[in-house]
Amino acid sequence: MSASGSPTGIGGAETIEHADVSPGRSTSRSGAAVTRREQAGPLLRVADLYIAYRSSSGPVDALRGASIEVERGEVVALVGESGSGKSTLAHAMIGLLGDSARIVSGSIEFADEQVDPTDEKALRRLRGARVGFVPQDPGLSLNPVVRVGDQVAEALLVHRLADRRGARLQALDLLEEVGLDRPEIRARQYPHELSGGQRQRVLIAIALACGPELIIADEPTSALDATVARQVLDRLAERIAARGTAVLLITHDLAVAAERADRLVVLAQGEVVESGPTAQVLARPAHPYTRRLLAASPALAPTGFRPPRTRAESPLLSVHALHKRFHAADVTAVDDVEFTLDRGETLALVGESGSGKSTTARIALRLTEPDSGTVTFDGHDLTTARRRRLRELRRRFQVVYQNPYSSLDPRWQIGDIIAEPLRAYRVGRRAEQDRRVTELLDQVALPADFSTRKPAELSGGQRQRVAIARALALRPDLLVLDEPVSALDASVQAQILDLLDGLQRDLALGYLFISHDLAVVRQISDRVAVMRHGRIVETGPTATLFTDPQHAYTRELLAAIPAPGIRIDRIDGKDLTR
Repeated sequence: MSASGSPTGIGGAETIEHADVSPGRSTSRSGAAVTRREQAGPLLRVADLYIAYRSSSGPVDALRGASIEVERGEVVALVGESGSGKSTLAHAMIGLLGDSARIVSGSIEFADEQVDPTDEKALRRLRGARVGFVPQDPGLSLNPVVRVGDQVAEALLVHRLADRRGARLQALDLLEEVGLDRPEIRARQYPHELSGGQRQRVLIAIALACGPELIIADEPTSALDATVARQVLDRLAERIAARGTAVLLITHDLAVAAERADRLVVLAQGEVVESGPTAQVLARPAHPYTRRLLAASPALAPTGFRPPRTRAESPLLSVHALHKRFHAADVTAVDDVEFTLDRGETLALVGESGSGKSTTARIALRLTEPDSGTVTFDGHDLTTARRRRLRELRRRFQVVYQNPYSSLDPRWQIGDIIAEPLRAYRVGRRAEQDRRVTELLDQVALPADFSTRKPAELSGGQRQRVAIARALALRPDLLVLDEPVSALDASVQAQILDLLDGLQRDLALGYLFISHDLAVVRQISDRVAVMRHGRIVETGPTATLFTDPQHAYTRELLAAIPAPGIRIDRIDGKDLTR
């Protein structure tokens, strides 16, 4: 049961049975995006859809006969690995495919009426008004020069659902409903002044603005901590109960899908390999691919805690009394933060979006200057190091950023992106650098021929693996991992976490692991530090913090972990609890 009380997830059949659903809305503002026919059947029907992309190495099939249906008031979760075609399917439904994509065959119907993917004027009347879309990447989806309140209001103005004053007032209500604090202040801010999670909530507010019949949510909570993710999903549940809104939830988080969806649709290499009621698919997965996905989910198939470590006398990284205030935004981002990190240890830094995690990490790497406090790396005072000495030290620590879309140069080939640190530090000749690139691609489970591709040709998860490969290029002593697997599906998450674990054992790497996914934190971390409002409120061994949290905020975070009511302990005879 979800926190909203719906027995079947975000909005199940029992909730909708008594909802005030008004089918008339679907004909009054639809425009010409669809050809009129009498309403019957599913709200959304995609039948036998084939889509191919042009690439430098030739055509790439993204969807191969994919079919999916979403009933009115139903929540359908579309799951699968990165590159399986989930986002392509979502974009095709509302005419947002790029120029390199081509619909080869198949049909898309909304409310029993054919959608014409070539009629852009009509599609614009469909998008927003009847179909809300929450894109995957908040960094690229918001206009950087327009205040966020105006961007939310724009959805209402474009579809003539409010005048300018009314749209601004409704925008404040929407920002508050999706969990943004101080909406009056947030509405006047620009996207770059918000954290990644806060920007994602703005996108969700825009999608909800016009009260659409269907919301297509492409990884809507991947940038959100557990507490805010629950708030957002509960808000969607309320909309479903009130208006009969349907949701197509595209996610790699199987725990969220298990808790929130009425049905699961599993996509593999552009094909639907399994679909059915959520409980049935989870309890009795029929396809080997589905079983692999479930076995890789840290929430559905949790592993035990790491064994306790003996603390070193000389830590690899030590921060003392860090303080940072951003005066323009009137925010104290880091307030008297202290922690240590040993060689070979993983310290997880967890907390809500905007709690100061990423700012703390940037200070630890001397990418942001603190107002006061010290950072010591392997016995060297990093806060006073200058030029040549700082450059030498920086070679020994690397960072994997949260956003794989904006951290890779779109003009470069993947091989050049990964080799960039090697060339910057003049490590080896060109042939040696090329061999290292091939080795790194293999380590992050990407084919060697990806070296000639560009970021636009890769899925979000594949781009994040490239970012991790680049960070590993110089064989550093410390990696700062800022949400390194938040863009990855469960099976690729497992590969990357296994890779990081193996590298740590072999090379005694230290990891500062920033994450809002507590199921992942449980799996990979030796210790956890919990941040709130710029301060660390609790620190301790992972097992202790998860089983006996002392601070009320820590207990709140743990309580917000998705609880689908099912755990996968054994798949194909393999014991997953060890």
